[in-house]
Amino acid sequence: MPEIRNPNLDPQGSGGGSGSGGDFRSLTTFTFIALIAILGFQFFRSKENPPAPATQTAQQATQTANQSAPAAAPAAGTSGSQASAAAAITASSETETIIENELYRIVFTNRGAQVKHWYLKKYLDHTGKPLDLVQAQLAEHFGLPLSFYTYEPALTAQLNQALYQPSATGQRIAPGSLTYHYSASGLDVVKTFHFDSSYVLSIDSQVLRNGVPVRALLCWPAGLGDMEEFLPNSSTLNSIRTLSQLDWSIDGKHESMKSAKVSGNATYDQPYQYAALTDLYFAAAFLPDVPSRATLVTLHNTYDLPSDLSNPASQKKPDDVLGLAVGDASGATHLRLYAGPKQMDVLKTIYSIGPDGKPDGPSLSPLIQFGDWLGLIAKPLYLALRWLRGLLGPGAYNWGWAIIIFTIAFNLIMLPTRFMAMKSSLKMMRVQPKVDAIRRRYANLKMNDPKRSEMNTEMMALYQAEGVNMYGSCLPMLPQIPLFFAYFRVLQNAVELRQAHWFWLTDLSAPDPLHILPVLIIVSMFLVQYMTPSPGMDASQRRMMAIMSPVIMGFVLWHYASGLALYWGTSNIVNILMQLGVNQSSMGKEMHAIAARRAQKKAGANPRVVQGKR
Repeated sequence: MPEIRNPNLDPQGSGGGSGSGGDFRSLTTFTFIALIAILGFQFFRSKENPPAPATQTAQQATQTANQSAPAAAPAAGTSGSQASAAAAITASSETETIIENELYRIVFTNRGAQVKHWYLKKYLDHTGKPLDLVQAQLAEHFGLPLSFYTYEPALTAQLNQALYQPSATGQRIAPGSLTYHYSASGLDVVKTFHFDSSYVLSIDSQVLRNGVPVRALLCWPAGLGDMEEFLPNSSTLNSIRTLSQLDWSIDGKHESMKSAKVSGNATYDQPYQYAALTDLYFAAAFLPDVPSRATLVTLHNTYDLPSDLSNPASQKKPDDVLGLAVGDASGATHLRLYAGPKQMDVLKTIYSIGPDGKPDGPSLSPLIQFGDWLGLIAKPLYLALRWLRGLLGPGAYNWGWAIIIFTIAFNLIMLPTRFMAMKSSLKMMRVQPKVDAIRRRYANLKMNDPKRSEMNTEMMALYQAEGVNMYGSCLPMLPQIPLFFAYFRVLQNAVELRQAHWFWLTDLSAPDPLHILPVLIIVSMFLVQYMTPSPGMDASQRRMMAIMSPVIMGFVLWHYASGLALYWGTSNIVNILMQLGVNQSSMGKEMHAIAARRAQKKAGANPRVVQGKR
């Protein structure tokens, strides 16, 4: 197998127990605290600015240009006077051409033959208008999509500022083609775009200087997607930064890199089957017609933003702006471009060019990243939610109802494990007096005394004799943890949940704007803890589990996707109903009776030793 390397790590230019069981209660407590710690760490880490990227020196840029760009010598038999005598092809003024189908509306300008706006008709911005993949403020600083990138700044500026002669102006309906031609001062430049009814464009471009091809790449220079944080004189609705990254495939292996790790102006010559700029929900993916001659240039700039997006007056710090340029090492570029949502049904139908030169290579579906091992849960969860939503119909609220129905069904499926946990907890309560007696016999030993191992041996022998599993009560919680994070990954990556409504929730992928769900979670978690017997807990543990844990969880979900809070709140309500039923069962009544007697004993109201039933 050939070695597959991460292109951005290569050198530039080279290519790419007590009571209900003190021990099991401690494990449950530890597991819950670990969950809170992980979520809290992710939340606070998301607020940190990534380290500033390493910039390329002028000397390195010059070396790259000398190594990568073809020489600008006149073709054999062609003199400078002959080139200048050729008729110039330019436009007299700037014009626009609009290409439209059912999915997009693209506004081209003949100045540089670039894209000024790329509207996605089926996806809206926060104002309710079609989402524009081109962020105007960033484009003004770093360039427009489908501009040229060369290794000569003056030539790049000339190519992107020239007035090209368009083959059509005004509004056109796809399918069709649009060609831009510019010729002057020895340069002859052609860009041709082919459109159909999908999100995919086919692009052919070539730059000749005195008849010699110039290595000019097609560029998507400055991010895509919502990018609300870059809007002038305003804060974003949810104070969430756009998360951009580079994705690519070489020899069928998909890899990705976060924006903070991407170097700027670095060239990689690798057989890229596709290279894409992506955020959570959208992608601009270049698919070269000849992967073996593909060239990729990574673009990494910064733009000053308030450190606290909810406070425009806060101190400004540089924020990453990611881009890429893709072309053909021969100088004549032929590729396809997908610019649209990261929707599974769409991406899995778009294939890169395979070794046989046909579009049978890897599809773009890996652009949706649910994670490695977590994807084993997240992808089926996404498919289940989508199936439920399909059964409910295309209504605006049905993604929310799908989350609620799935959560209820999952808790019902887990109901047998709840009864198993009850039986294990009850057994622990019954043998607890014997456990306490063993501990009292060894109470005077120091922590490092070797005889403490004898205490542990006696306790394990007692558990084995009584058929007690110390960790049995943790069974219902263990499946909840990976499912919780799987929900998080689905809500973070499923574009269908972006701006999905459910009553007062206007976007299930964004935090609850009225904070109703976090408050509901705090109250419902407190009720669950209050209703569940925990006779062996000391007062501090009980306060932590009954008060602090719900408050911490509510605070964490205050800032996370409301769809995740909807799942957690629904699960808590189901747990309350289940616990009410459990408390009325014979096992539940016995557990509460034992808990009440132990509480009286600890309070000194009943000094007698209560023997548990066998």
